[in-house]
Amino acid sequence: MDAMNNSPSSPSGPLEYLRSALAVRLVSLTSGGNAPQIDYLSPPGDPGLFGPGAVCWRVHGDFTSMMVGGISALLLQCLHPLAMAGVWDHSNFREDVIGRLRRTATFIAGTTYGSRADAQALLARVRRIHAGVHGTTPDGHPYAASDPALLTWVHVAEVSSFLHSYLRYADPTLPGSEQDRYYSEVSLIATSLGATNVPACRAEVADYLRDMRGALRSDERTREVVRVLRALPTPHPGTRWFGQLLFNAGVDLLPPWAAEMLGFNDLAVLRQWVARPGVHAAAPVVRWALRNGVAKRALRRANAPAAPSS
Repeated sequence: MDAMNNSPSSPSGPLEYLRSALAVRLVSLTSGGNAPQIDYLSPPGDPGLFGPGAVCWRVHGDFTSMMVGGISALLLQCLHPLAMAGVWDHSNFREDVIGRLRRTATFIAGTTYGSRADAQALLARVRRIHAGVHGTTPDGHPYAASDPALLTWVHVAEVSSFLHSYLRYADPTLPGSEQDRYYSEVSLIATSLGATNVPACRAEVADYLRDMRGALRSDERTREVVRVLRALPTPHPGTRWFGQLLFNAGVDLLPPWAAEMLGFNDLAVLRQWVARPGVHAAAPVVRWALRNGVAKRALRRANAPAAPSS
């Protein structure tokens, strides 16, 4: 996300002070706490896993659409009973949903924009965490976070939500070929974590989501996730309205069949009329506030001359 660890310049007037204050409040949604810290400016000349020409640099660089896509992805992911069991049994998301969002945002930003070493360290960290996440669902089905098929579900739910949100709120003109390239690029992250048979284009993603619908369900646990996200706490009172807007836009972004499973059919038209204009109105302000985000700093690193080898 382009806003991760945003470092606003020193205020030099009322407008700059306002921009800086808004940036601090927005960045608090995705960084801080115990999330890993990454220096996106070092080492000079390192393009990271993808490099500035990658489509994922564009898609993951828009803070507002990524936040909307992230909420939608969490709602979609929780429909898989094995994924839901892993989160329910092995995380404190109900008490610290902001912490969960921050860690996820750091992983996405770090693997997209970080140096090769930082990206690989993040991937290794997640693999270690996944190795300890296993158990049995209430109805007796074993699960493991390192299960290749489960990793594929979590990945597809996430990246399809990110791209859908980007097309709606950032760049609806992104060519289909570039959308396919996005899926092909980010499949590297899923396979690096151990996923298999990862869809790598729009058609494959659509087929995969259609085929997975029979394995999904909504129950008391998914309703609890909805409750937690609906009451999304924000570190600053001034961003609570933004959290509510993100939640409603995330619901609106869901595939219709997923929204129906989660019980969001009521007020769908009203949500659409409020959320979409609200996000479109807020997005330019957010981009202005977060003008020195991760993507720009990573670009400076990638374009800088590499340090001479000793």
